This record gives sequence, C-alpha cells and structure tokens, in this order.
Amino acid sequence: MAYTGYATPIKISICILLLSLLLNFASAGRVLSKTGQGQEQDPMVFKYHNGPLLTGKISINLIWYGRFNPSQKAIVTDFITSLSSPSLSSQVQPSVATWWKNIEKYYTKIKSKKSSSLHLFLGNQNLDENYSLGKSLKMQQIEQLAAKGDQMNAINVVLTSSDVVVDGFCSSKCGTHSSLRSRAAIKGKYPRFAYIWVGNSETQCPGQCAWPFHQPVYGPQSPPLIAPNNDVGVDGMIINLASLLAGAVTNPFGNGYFQGPAVAPLEAAAACPGIYGKGAYPGYAGDLLVDATTGASYNAHGSNGRKYLLPALYDPSTSTCSTLV
Repeated sequence: MAYTGYATPIKISICILLLSLLLNFASAGRVLSKTGQGQEQDPMVFKYHNGPLLTGKISINLIWYGRFNPSQKAIVTDFITSLSSPSLSSQVQPSVATWWKNIEKYYTKIKSKKSSSLHLFLGNQNLDENYSLGKSLKMQQIEQLAAKGDQMNAINVVLTSSDVVVDGFCSSKCGTHSSLRSRAAIKGKYPRFAYIWVGNSETQCPGQCAWPFHQPVYGPQSPPLIAPNNDVGVDGMIINLASLLAGAVTNPFGNGYFQGPAVAPLEAAAACPGIYGKGAYPGYAGDLLVDATTGASYNAHGSNGRKYLLPALYDPSTSTCSTLV
C-alpha cells in the first residue's frame, strides 16, 4: 500500500546542466561518506531521513500534454513496462529491470516495518493534444495536469511536448517530482500522491536536458552520442524520467533518501550526475554498449527490443555510484 502521509510538499528538480555536472561530479563519483576514528563525516553524506518510501503496487499514469507521435509514446510506454519484468533471467542483459532492481537496496537497508516491496506497472494514459492550458505553463498548471491521473497508489507523470514552454524549463530544470493532496478522502483524511513532470527538450535546450545525445552547452566538448531510439528529445526524456522515478519512490515526500539540503537534495540518480558507464568523467558518459547496426549508445535492454541509456544509481550499501556497464 502506498504511503498516505501528510509531509509538506517539496518540488525536487533535475537538470542535466553541464555546469552543475562539473561542480558535483567529483563528490558523486566517489564514496560519499567516511566514518571511523580520526575521520570526519562528509557533510554531504547520502542518508535516510526516516520518512516513508513508496510501497506496494504503484501505477504509473501518463498524462501526455501536446503532440507526441505514436513512436514517441511507444518509447516511453515500453520503458515503463520494462521496469518490472516478471522474469529478469528471460531478458537480454543488462536490462532496464536489472537497473531498477537496484532500488530494492533502499528498502532492505531500512530495518523497520516501514520497509516493504514495490511493484511499478503502466497505468492509465490521458491525452491532451489540444493544449487545453495553452503552450506556456506555470508549475501550478503542471499540478493541474498531474491531478488528472489516479490519485491512489499512483505516480502521475506529466510529459510536455517539445513546443510547450514550462516555467523554469531549461533555465533551471529538465523535470521535477513532488506530491499533491488527493481530492478523495480516506477515513476523513486526504492523502498525498506523487507526481513527476518531464519536458521534451528537442527544440528548446537539447544541450542541457538531452546530453549526451546533443553537444553540451557548458563544460568539456565531446561529440554527441547517437540516441538509441533515434529521438534525441524523447531519449533525453527517458534519462530524466528514470532519474525522477528513482527519486520519487525513495524520497517521495522530501524526507526519504537524499544527500545535501532538503530544499535542494541529490537523490538516488541525481547523486551520480553524468555517469552512465564505467570510466565516466566530466564530458564523457562512460564506456557504453554500441549498437552494431545504428551506432547508437546504450546501457540497458527493454521491452519490444528497445535499448535505453539510464543514469547510474547511488548504491546505499556501498556508498558508491553503480552502473549497469
């Protein structure tokens, strides 16, 4: 059963800005905490803050705002269905499901009754192709859209098309996650549900929100990688969506797992910026797999023969950033 607490909502954003990457990379790529005699604890230690995580069966409901073609929708829905495969052994490895299985470490590390299992599945989809709120949105309107999805045991994901301008998009964030209070009461109380927003940066800021599939705006300049699904904007959205999903389940209400201050936390994936494979360094995503036919770079196999590039996840059991390849 999903948590139904009443924590103060905190918007947590992700932005693949190379300037931020350069500033944070050194701390993210090493052990983030040290303990022992004669050693000081790292002030930026990644830790659990005693709040609830999302548990049980959680539907991921998609709210498509603007124009997405069928191919773009399929890239996203195949990614969602790839997260919880019935059998990891039957998949080509490394897989999206194997990447997501690392999230279990956040649950097993909690030695209390708060710890439980989590299963994500693709829920309902809402189409808003006529831009009912216009093509320039404030975060309040993103919340309006998020409220259109189911509000019990759910994460509602708002996806805005490349021609939709969202307040703060590109300048400070590529997406965000937070929580909203449900409209339906349960035993006289109105529980919160998690939501995510991710924008398509293809025409607005691919060098910021779709790196490494586009030349970066800041930092070391290296040739962009070929996107695994041949769509720079949506393949970039997958990176951001994956990172925000990891944050949404392990820090849904601002008091779960994170590093740094609660107002600007680094979460499960955001604590490992710019790392996709072993050997990564600023401006270089790491040693990745390459499709022999298309030349596209990836690190995970998904449903329907898909390939994806997914961010490294912080491993709470080893205090390091873990990659699939």
